[in-house]
Amino acid sequence: MVDISMTTDLEFGERLWRQCWPQRQLFDLWVVRRCFQDQYNHEPYFLYARQANSIRGMLALSWIEDKQYFGHFPGELWQGRTWLEQNRLIASNPDIALDLMDAIPAAEDIRYLDATGLPANDPWIMADDTGYLFHPPQYDYSFDTYFHYFSGKRRKALRQELDHLASPGVEYRYNCLSDLDKMFRLNLEYYGEWSYFRDNRFLRAFENLAAWLSAQNLLRVTTVIIGGRIAAVDMGAVWNSTYTLLAGGTDPTFPGVAKLINFHHMAWACNQKLAEIDFLCGDFNWKKRFHLFPRPLFVIRNRHQDIGRIDLVENQRAACAV
Repeated sequence: MVDISMTTDLEFGERLWRQCWPQRQLFDLWVVRRCFQDQYNHEPYFLYARQANSIRGMLALSWIEDKQYFGHFPGELWQGRTWLEQNRLIASNPDIALDLMDAIPAAEDIRYLDATGLPANDPWIMADDTGYLFHPPQYDYSFDTYFHYFSGKRRKALRQELDHLASPGVEYRYNCLSDLDKMFRLNLEYYGEWSYFRDNRFLRAFENLAAWLSAQNLLRVTTVIIGGRIAAVDMGAVWNSTYTLLAGGTDPTFPGVAKLINFHHMAWACNQKLAEIDFLCGDFNWKKRFHLFPRPLFVIRNRHQDIGRIDLVENQRAACAV
């Protein structure tokens, strides 16, 4: 017999997370999620499956009050939708996964779900978005080998474009935390209302995340300087041999600098013999053309749109092995 329970206690939710959640990539880390929770402060709503005093599955949700729907924890928002990727439905078997899904109360979109743990052929699970990865081992950790996957004509055009861009002189600067302020400004200026950082909650979460990553020696800030001017700044982190690019900003007076900095990331990952670079979702007209590996993510969409919010019996302090 499997019992599905719910908790709104953040401390208990953390204990569930640390017991059940895999630690495979950056967004799996509780402290990363907590950086956003502390700013958005949405009510946690953690569903968990218990069988014979053992936790067999969980689904970490947040009640997003201003939008009146449930999203994946911590419910951080960009353009009204959650942003963090590779969310998870944790379940020891498909039946438990379905039980947890049936217990989702009035959810709108539980987005960016990794395929692992999702039951097959469920009509409410749909394709959501696509993440893009670069795999250095695929090219024997050689950027030159990767570059030769482009046609000869394309390689020539890219070299000409980047050589012209670099003609005033290019420098790279690393892990200068003050450059993050420039990154935020460039991002806001370029994307305007579409910038993540228009929301002060998102901005403060990123500032806190950068501070924690720096303290743990996980942060990598890359700054491109052309002709003495900052042309681009990217923020990323390395965890478990994966280099995750989190955000960036470019100066539009340096067209092509995004290609330059992305190739620089790829060459560095090859030199470091990393397993992958995660460029996250969003094609931005270049990821497919640059031979990145697509990784589909999924959404549980409007499974209970016809019922109101319901409450499960909250028994998070029951005698179970958490």
